[in-house]
Amino acid sequence: MEQQKTKTQTPLLARVEAALLAPPPTKAAVPAPTPPVIARSETTKQPQGSKSLKILFCISEAQPFAATGGLGEVGGSLPRAIGNLADIRVITPLYHTIPSELRKKFTFLGCGEIDFAWRKEYMGVFSYKENNVTYYFIDNEKYFKRDRLYGYEDDGERFAFFSKACLDSAQITGFRPDILHAHDWHTALSIVYLKTVYGEVKDFAKTRALFTLHNINYQGKYSYDFMNAVICLDYKYRSLLEYDGRINLVKGAIECCDMFNTVSPTYAEEIKTPEFAVGLENCIENNANKLVGILNGIDYKYYNPKTDKELFSQYDKKSLGGKTINKRGVQKLFQMQVDNAIPMLLYNGRLAEQKGIDLIKGSIDAIMQQRIQMIVMGNGENRYESFFDYIETKYQGKFKALRYSNNLSKKLYAAADLVLMPSGFEPCGLCQMIASRYGTVPIVRETGGLRDSVRDFGCEGGGNGYTFRDYNTHDMLYSVQRGITDFNQGGKQWQDKVTACMNKDFSWKSAINDYLALYKRIKKGQTGGK
Repeated sequence: MEQQKTKTQTPLLARVEAALLAPPPTKAAVPAPTPPVIARSETTKQPQGSKSLKILFCISEAQPFAATGGLGEVGGSLPRAIGNLADIRVITPLYHTIPSELRKKFTFLGCGEIDFAWRKEYMGVFSYKENNVTYYFIDNEKYFKRDRLYGYEDDGERFAFFSKACLDSAQITGFRPDILHAHDWHTALSIVYLKTVYGEVKDFAKTRALFTLHNINYQGKYSYDFMNAVICLDYKYRSLLEYDGRINLVKGAIECCDMFNTVSPTYAEEIKTPEFAVGLENCIENNANKLVGILNGIDYKYYNPKTDKELFSQYDKKSLGGKTINKRGVQKLFQMQVDNAIPMLLYNGRLAEQKGIDLIKGSIDAIMQQRIQMIVMGNGENRYESFFDYIETKYQGKFKALRYSNNLSKKLYAAADLVLMPSGFEPCGLCQMIASRYGTVPIVRETGGLRDSVRDFGCEGGGNGYTFRDYNTHDMLYSVQRGITDFNQGGKQWQDKVTACMNKDFSWKSAINDYLALYKRIKKGQTGGK
């Protein structure tokens, strides 16, 4: 099988080209802890950093390089928030979709062959530093030169390779982390590898592991053949990964990590129950002493209506007239009636059952009978996309269905008066945080991170949105109606609600302290318990 080559060429690479193009071995083998052939750039030295806490942040996507949703948002913003306080390095695949204007800034560090499955696989490593964060990109065109990040039959193999490369790349980067911080099923195997075949390797002998679970619905489930043909761990490690008659990568990470966390405190409690654990409740119960919940944040520099150049007009809580200009701009853009007195309701998210789309479907006619404008933006299941396309024709001029557009997203947050999130479950949710930053009032179901981030206006001491508890159309409609009624009353009462949302701090400030405390606790070996 011909190995994929990086497009970056150096004299050193030419000398090892023959080795890289050699036919792969046919024997099956346990992955070796280090790649046998390494070629480093002759001109690049990697700084070790002077900060006492060293973190390797392993994640399948990170803004601004590649992102499909909340995972990419966290992969971009959390390391930047920590970068001033710790030596944090982010490692992610070198996707074909990374914008060329960013790729041309990357520095080639080196390449090599790593033992993977039954063969040798090419691995190149590039780097880039910005905002006190060093980024490493793993190059293998066979796995990552594709039009999408996910959705391929060999996704399990692709990210098993990436998980192993997260560790093998240390031979090129020279980075020896105190904490390996892996995220979701895509990098779960990096923790399993760390605690098994890499456990006694000098580079990682003192490295401990934190696993962050962003959505337990996606667990990386495969047949036993996957363990034998792809992962190639010794049979004695099979019990770490097997669960319910198959291999489960998330289960393996939970068993092997020193600590694991979810992205909100409520979700950490919810996944201990069969209703939310999606079959992993026994595994989580057995490891509950290692589990904590930390609420996500958002990047307040990126999401800032006062400086956001993508808006029709910039504004802040002291100059809300700019929000009116944005609303009129969106109304004109989509040929809706230009009238600031008409409340605008936004849904911006995936079109999936988890997000409560069935509640919106079941109540859409009741919502649209009112004097209201509504915009639904998102990609997802065909049945939902088709339904909202139909609703746009039925309520032409009042309703707009859009596929997700990053360029439009912040315009809509700035224009809307209310944002709807009726999720069946929600590990954290970022939409309610971003909307609040732009002065758009959230309507949410009390679950997961939505419960942790939004309190109802009717609560003692005030709140920052409208909430409902039970998953049904009646309760959701009641909350939507409350929002519409309050908007129609207008005046200072509504302005105070908008200001309360904008005053709510959803930056990473609080989470940074929680993560740093957790990192230090893990480094000291103080795992388990509160």
